[in-house]
Amino acid sequence: MTIAVTAVSGQLGGAIARNLMTTGKGETIIGLARTPTKAHDLGIEIRAGDYSQPSQLRTSLKGVDTVLLVSGMDAPDARIHQHRNVIEAAKSAGVRKIVYTSVQGAEEGTSFSPIIQSNRQTEADVRDSGLDWVIGRNGIYIEPDVEYIETYRKTGEIANCAGDGRCGYTTRPELAFAYARMLTGAEHNGHTYNLHGAHLSQSKLTDYMNGAFGTSLIYRPKSVEDYKADRIAELGDFIGPIIAGIYQGIRDGALDNSSDFEAAAGRAHQSWDDYFGSLRA
Repeated sequence: MTIAVTAVSGQLGGAIARNLMTTGKGETIIGLARTPTKAHDLGIEIRAGDYSQPSQLRTSLKGVDTVLLVSGMDAPDARIHQHRNVIEAAKSAGVRKIVYTSVQGAEEGTSFSPIIQSNRQTEADVRDSGLDWVIGRNGIYIEPDVEYIETYRKTGEIANCAGDGRCGYTTRPELAFAYARMLTGAEHNGHTYNLHGAHLSQSKLTDYMNGAFGTSLIYRPKSVEDYKADRIAELGDFIGPIIAGIYQGIRDGALDNSSDFEAAAGRAHQSWDDYFGSLRA
């Protein structure tokens, strides 16, 4: 079997490719990247994979049996068309199976909802492709909170608009483990999986951060409007509202979903005690 991983120069695509390389059973792994030179350190064949270049995609997917479509980072309408380019190129090249990395979140009512809607459209396109398919709906990465620890130290708090909402968090290595099995196991075909670990409130997350980093942070809830203004000021008019919309979705229960991680991965998700304990060690 030959498996192609798109967006392999990114963090999730790269993690999935590396997991396949170490846990696979003789599959040939090919990486696709918009800028191939950014992915040569993976040690696998890298082909051009710009979602906006249909003919390039058709050429790069020749000889591929299964393709992982990592959700793009463009504006929602552009994503839909770019993802369709990958799906159509896969069909033209003779690919038999497509696995899509979707995401959980509020489908309406937040500034993140247009992205969720674009993901749901791609899910429908994947199901209608005529190929074997598997869809993963990723939980929220916990790594950005960990990477933000110095800012949290300076302010003494974690402040956002999630309130008491529970969120299904995950990590890229855990997702990589699950997707490697979704790509290689026919028993997953035709399934849509919610991929996350145990739910965390922001207060519980704050407790874990304090235990891992020796801090005395508090959690401070903010209004959606105040948090959106704060995120726009720091991250700009595109990313800022997206982040605020994610946390509004947490507040409203859109990330408090049952997890299918064990069914997808064949084992339980890493516990947060173990994850944060490893950071402390």
